[in-house]
Amino acid sequence: MIKNWFKNIGPGPLVAAAFIGPGTVTVCTLAGVHFAYVLLWTMVLSIIATIVLQEMSARLGIISQKGLAEIIRTEITNPIFKAFAILLILSAIVVGNAAYEAGNISGGVLGLETVFGNPYVEIGTINFNPLSVIIGLFAFVLLYIGNYKILERVLVSLVILMSLAFLITAIITKPDVSEIFKGIVLPKFPKDSILVIIGLIGTTVVPYNLFLHASLVKEKWQHPEDLKFARKDTIIAVVLGGLVSMCIIISAASIQSEGISNAADLAKGLEPLFGNFAKYFLAIGLFAAGITSAITAPLAAAYVATGCLGWESNMKSKKFRAVWMIILLLGVVFSSLGIKSIEIIKFAQVTNGILLPLIAGFLIWVMNKQSVLGNNKNNVKQNIFGFIILGISIILSLATMHKVLGLNIF
Repeated sequence: MIKNWFKNIGPGPLVAAAFIGPGTVTVCTLAGVHFAYVLLWTMVLSIIATIVLQEMSARLGIISQKGLAEIIRTEITNPIFKAFAILLILSAIVVGNAAYEAGNISGGVLGLETVFGNPYVEIGTINFNPLSVIIGLFAFVLLYIGNYKILERVLVSLVILMSLAFLITAIITKPDVSEIFKGIVLPKFPKDSILVIIGLIGTTVVPYNLFLHASLVKEKWQHPEDLKFARKDTIIAVVLGGLVSMCIIISAASIQSEGISNAADLAKGLEPLFGNFAKYFLAIGLFAAGITSAITAPLAAAYVATGCLGWESNMKSKKFRAVWMIILLLGVVFSSLGIKSIEIIKFAQVTNGILLPLIAGFLIWVMNKQSVLGNNKNNVKQNIFGFIILGISIILSLATMHKVLGLNIF
């Protein structure tokens, strides 16, 4: 039974690996430190929304045997709207992932530094971190091999490692189970929690994952009969990813300190209370979260760029490799030199905030097209869930613009 389950694992764990990056770890840490278990319900909502959208994305990829970017290029016929959509997608995913990649690599580095210390090397007037290069080289080799099965196995292993690390950390803190249950089933909005709620949803329901899933799923499955495997794969992986996020919140809730602002601080804060073991497990989890996102972000950018521009979406093609190489190189340089491109990250946040409702809306529209999906188009129940999530994504988009640009929307 276990052997068959592993045989039928698809790109679901890669999707989970993509949304549990250092940003997610940081937001979940802040949620736990400042609000204990109260915002766990937000993760339940995020998990449901992610499953609904990722299932649509996977179904589209299997039935059409095309990526989401390719579908957008072919199905939008109005030239002005098509140009706007492609420009927005390229800006949000390609430029955005280049900005976030430094954070992904830095997250993996933080995990290593928690255990091994700070290995910065001075070259003239420049402080240089060799750990960023090591993580970058690991990601480079894995992506350059261009073999989906190898990529899948490595990322599944890292996701399992990350899941166990955060789960064990949460158990070590001996949480109050009744309070956890209340936090899951009773939605509450404590004072000053709205931005954290937005962050928890925004780091789980990720636009680039919709593109990544539709492109990767056709590497694994090619027939409508495989839809049942894809659905099971998606549900298990997203629920597992959501539980990892919950474990981080639960771990952080054990420390009520204003000095905790990221996962590295959380690791240090856990040490005096629960010993070295807690610190090491958390460091392993942070390292795995960083390195998995450092691999999936360039991969998603490459699929988006090649799909939007009509290039060959083959992991071994020169143009495909050129895109992820540029993203990875920028991430390594920015991370190793400690450069924080705040303005680029703000731009990426805004474009991703605008992109999510547009992509969710397009996805629901195309999922109702008989010409694209035949009998596998959305049913009434799927459309109801889809439109509810579309409404949430619009609110999230407005809130993101309010947060980043300071626009007086609310």
